[in-house]
Amino acid sequence: MKITDAKVFVGGPGKNYVTLKIMTDQGVYGLGDATLNNRETLPAAYLKDYLIPVLIGRDPRNSEDIWQFLYRGAYFRGGPIAMAAYGAIDMALWDIKAKLAGMPLYQLFGGKSREGALVHAHATGSDLEALTDSVAAYYEQGYKAVRVQCGIPGMPTASYGVSEKGQSNENFIADFSGIVPKEEIWDTDCYLRYMPEALARIREQFGPELKILHDVHHRLLPREAAGFAKSVESVRLFWLEDPTPAEDQNALELIRQHSTVPIALGEVFNSIWDCKQLIEKELIDFIRVAVTYAGGITHVKRIVDFAAMHHVKTGFHGAPSHSPLCMAAQAHLNAWAPNFGIQEYLTLNSAECDALFPSNHRMEQGMMYVSDEPGLGVDFDESEAARYHYKPGSHPVVRLQDGTLWNY
Repeated sequence: MKITDAKVFVGGPGKNYVTLKIMTDQGVYGLGDATLNNRETLPAAYLKDYLIPVLIGRDPRNSEDIWQFLYRGAYFRGGPIAMAAYGAIDMALWDIKAKLAGMPLYQLFGGKSREGALVHAHATGSDLEALTDSVAAYYEQGYKAVRVQCGIPGMPTASYGVSEKGQSNENFIADFSGIVPKEEIWDTDCYLRYMPEALARIREQFGPELKILHDVHHRLLPREAAGFAKSVESVRLFWLEDPTPAEDQNALELIRQHSTVPIALGEVFNSIWDCKQLIEKELIDFIRVAVTYAGGITHVKRIVDFAAMHHVKTGFHGAPSHSPLCMAAQAHLNAWAPNFGIQEYLTLNSAECDALFPSNHRMEQGMMYVSDEPGLGVDFDESEAARYHYKPGSHPVVRLQDGTLWNY
């Protein structure tokens, strides 16, 4: 069996999904996601110009050797662009192998450990009242876990993950359109004064059963993060996400010394080497890598197994920047992983997206149920893809009140 061709598509409804389709001489094809949010043309070009030419003629069933050839064979290794491209190839090869076996992908990992996987939604509000309404809407839909982000009094602009006044709070998705980044203002003192009480109010209103998550998005210094984590212990958060910048992994030691709040981190990581220290020292409780950014199923499965040895659970990244292909790959890993924790779920649910990526995976009552169709269980309609074209965009940048650039 040989790879005969591969194509890359960029575009989609509301997002520039980067979709890879690998064809074989037996008519079986595989699909993968290489979407790198707001830098989508880079992994697409890497695939077209450098990687697809070396795939032609190879046996797609040898996914391990191909992964090693791409990663170990590169002198300059890793990074989000390369790993997203490798991730798409690896995803597509696993898709092909599972289709050849006539099995859903999770069966190739060892079968299911659970029927449904817990997901968390994103509740947001420009103020506490709006946030409460957003949480209530998800709670009524049967969600058991909700990430909460709230506007901060005294902050000149909406903080991370928060809708502006007048915007819909339910299913809020940030607008990253336009190549020139929007600028947000951050005030740590305002945040530290307000957010512990806001989280306490959410807990008081919705009771002990709701799993409450909160994302700091790398905004705090180590001492500030340690103090904040200690101040919200009584809220019993399911997790505190990205309290400090991921580059300074020693900062997590200070947080551990002062608080037992569970820590989730890693959505910006691209390899097992990025998270090795945090897992070995058990400085985190949830690892947040994504199958696309972290080099595909082959590599992420290694991270999951390594994390299990150190009591670290999965909490895969699930922002709208991941296409339904990446989300499907993670759904199969979630069904299998003995150390599964939770799955972030914030995707562009629309008739257009369903038409582009048809599948029978389903969400019910805050749980993700994986399809039993062979492979990833997601197809790709090229005629639908022809409707979409690349539209440049950029993440916001963040400044302090005095104009100093800060962490997004």
